[in-house]
Amino acid sequence: MNSTEKIQETLSYYKILCNKPYYISTGNPLTSFPNKPFRMDYYAVCTCTEGYIELLINNERYVIHGQDVLLSAPSTVVQFVRMSDDFSLKLLFFDKNFLLKNMSNPYIIEKFNLFQSGSYSLFKLSTCEYQTILNLLTYLGKKAASKGKFTNEILRSIIFNILLELAEILQSIPKPATIFTNNDLFIKFLELVQFNFKEYKNVDFYTKSLCISNKYLIEIIKKNTGKTPHECIDEMLLKEAVVQLGNPSCSISEIAYDLNFQSVASFSRFFKKKTNMSPKNYRNKI
Repeated sequence: MNSTEKIQETLSYYKILCNKPYYISTGNPLTSFPNKPFRMDYYAVCTCTEGYIELLINNERYVIHGQDVLLSAPSTVVQFVRMSDDFSLKLLFFDKNFLLKNMSNPYIIEKFNLFQSGSYSLFKLSTCEYQTILNLLTYLGKKAASKGKFTNEILRSIIFNILLELAEILQSIPKPATIFTNNDLFIKFLELVQFNFKEYKNVDFYTKSLCISNKYLIEIIKKNTGKTPHECIDEMLLKEAVVQLGNPSCSISEIAYDLNFQSVASFSRFFKKKTNMSPKNYRNKI
């Protein structure tokens, strides 16, 4: 059961045809959004240029205003709630494989420490920072419209420039004492969870895969997220459950089976423990 949206699937809602591994928006006002939660399979840089939008990110409620930036990584779950009549934003979507083509380090994006809340960051830019990012996005859009021999290479360099500018800004924002720089084991753990959370809900699989002790894994994850490894796995399960419950063609028993719960009852207990709502009541609510 595939509940992850690719760039092309997200854009199809707006009747935008895109056959490329990236998309740069024009920044025109938007009048509607999908009303069901979806899990992205791509990276996104979203800069609000006017108005505001209220949305749920990984089931947490936020309001994004002018000069706010949302950075999100694959696996982030988004659900739009409402927006102002004058809301507009600049968007950049890109696939990891496109950006990292010919790169020797597959974890270079993670090493920028862009995602302070697990799979996303939301922060406000100063007027100067906002103009810098806006100019880069505009320049990126112009280059994307060209058909030169090195267009893709130029696009990659501009995207890296944008990410580095944002990483520099994030470095200047005070962080909670529990957060410290990502390391390779933390990054590998997140990657393992992303691809194995349905089948392996027990921490033992991850410690064996990383060849480290349970205690050491807990220490690493706690220092980076303030959470336990088990809580991180549960978060991924909950995000996936929320997305699938937004699809009326999937029965609750099918969702429980897809997420490898022993029974519908055990899935319902898990979901209610995390949301104070049964899967059925949650589905009726959305």
